[in-house]
Amino acid sequence: MTFSEYLDSIHEKTVAVIGIGVSNRPLIEALARAGVAVTACDKKSREDLGEYGDHLEAMGVRLHLGPDYLKGLRQDIIFRTPGMRPDVPELLEAAAHGSEITSEMEVFFRVCPCPIIGVTGSDGKTTTTTIIAELLRRAGRTVHLGGNIGHPLLTEAGEMRNEDIAVLELSSFQLLTMRKQSPHIAVLTNLAPNHLDVHRDMAEYVAAKENIFTHQTAEDLAIFNADNAITRELSGKAAGSVRMFSRKEEPAEGVFLRGDAVISRRDGAERQIMTTADIRLPGVHNVENYLAAVAAVDGLVPDGTIRDFARSFGGVEHRIELVRTLRGVRYYNDSIATSPSRCIAGLRSFDRKVILIAGGYDKHIPFDVLGPEIVAHVKLLVLCGATAEKIRQAVVSTPSYAEGAPEIILAKGFREAVETASARAVEGDVVTLSPACAAFDQFANFMERGRAYKQIISELQ
Repeated sequence: MTFSEYLDSIHEKTVAVIGIGVSNRPLIEALARAGVAVTACDKKSREDLGEYGDHLEAMGVRLHLGPDYLKGLRQDIIFRTPGMRPDVPELLEAAAHGSEITSEMEVFFRVCPCPIIGVTGSDGKTTTTTIIAELLRRAGRTVHLGGNIGHPLLTEAGEMRNEDIAVLELSSFQLLTMRKQSPHIAVLTNLAPNHLDVHRDMAEYVAAKENIFTHQTAEDLAIFNADNAITRELSGKAAGSVRMFSRKEEPAEGVFLRGDAVISRRDGAERQIMTTADIRLPGVHNVENYLAAVAAVDGLVPDGTIRDFARSFGGVEHRIELVRTLRGVRYYNDSIATSPSRCIAGLRSFDRKVILIAGGYDKHIPFDVLGPEIVAHVKLLVLCGATAEKIRQAVVSTPSYAEGAPEIILAKGFREAVETASARAVEGDVVTLSPACAAFDQFANFMERGRAYKQIISELQ
C-alpha cells in the first residue's frame, strides 16, 4: 500500500491526531488536504496555538484543546503521539468503542516502499543511526533519515523509490505498539534501565525494544551487542539472520575488535575494515557505535568509504560536542546523555578528571552505578534540577568516596550551575554538561538544554 492509497482507504473515516507539535503537523495537514475529517487534539489552549491554529481551522481541521483534550475521543482512527502510553483510560475507552489506535510510525512501516534500517537501544542510537545514514549516502544511496531523529517521514513516503533506504532511530515509545512490522535490518545497540517514568517496569521497556526485530522474517537481519547481557540474550529470539558486534570477543558472525583492528567476519571469511585510530570520535562507546554501524552496512558500503568517513566525522550535535576553548578550558556539550550509562560513557572519554554539570528530570531510574564513576572521573560535580539530591546521595554513598572528593555543589538553576562550573575551572580543565537525566524539568528536550548551555558558554568573557 502506498501513502496515497492509505489516504484513499480512510477518506470516509474520521481521524484524530493527538499532539499538535512540530512532528505531527505534516500528518495533520496531509490528512486535511486529502479531505479526511481530522480532529487535532492538544493540551495547549487556542491562544497558545496562535496563527497556526488559524491555519489549521482554515484547512478544515477541527481543534480539540485544553485540559480535556482526550475526553470523548470516538474517531475511527486515532494517531497516538509516541510519548503517550496506549493504555491511558481515554484511549482504552475509545478502543472499546471501536477506534483504531495507531501512530505515525506504524503507518509509515505499512506504506514505506523501500527497505528500512532501524536502530534502537538505551544509548548510542542517534550517533549509530547518523553514521549508518551518512555511510549509505557516501556510497551513493538515497537515504531518508527519520523516526526519533531528523523529521517525520510518513508524508514523504509517496516520493520514496524502491531502491532508496529509510534509516530510522526508534525509541521505546515508538516501538511499544509495533505489533506487526519490524525493519529489514534491526540494530539493538545496548539495553539498560531507562524511561521507567513512562514504562511500567524494566520488563515492559525491554519488551518494547524487542519489537524492533520480533516481526522480522527469515530474510531479514538483526544486529546485537554481544557485550551487553540483555541484548546478547535477546539475540536468540531473532527469526532472521543474526550478526553480533563486540569489543571484547570475536563472534562467529559479525564485527569485532582484534587489538585496535575492526574486523568483519562473514560466512567464515574475515577482513579488516579499519583501525580504532581511524575513528575521529572520542570514547570507547563511539567504537561500539561504529561496530554496530559497520555490521549494518557491511556489503552495502565499500570499506574505503567507511574508513574515509570515520576519519572525518566529528560527531552529532549535543554528543560530546566541543563548544569552545576559553583560557585553556575546554567546554563540552553532552546534553544527549539522558541516562547514567550514557553519562558514564562520556566521562570515560576524557583523559583527565573533569568538572561535571549533571542533574535534571527524574525518570525514576537508579543512579547507583553512576556514583563510583563520578568518584573516579570527576574533580568537581555541579548539580541542579529535580535529581540533584539523588545523584549527590549516589556519590557520597560510594565506598570509594572520600569527603570532599569530588567536591559537590548544588546550584539553584541551570545557568547558575554552568556559571559556577566555569568560575571554578582553571587552565587545562574540561567542563562537560553530561546530565545523566532528561531535560523536561527545565527544558522541552535535551536539544533545547544543549543550545542553552552553548549560549551561556558563548557569553563567557
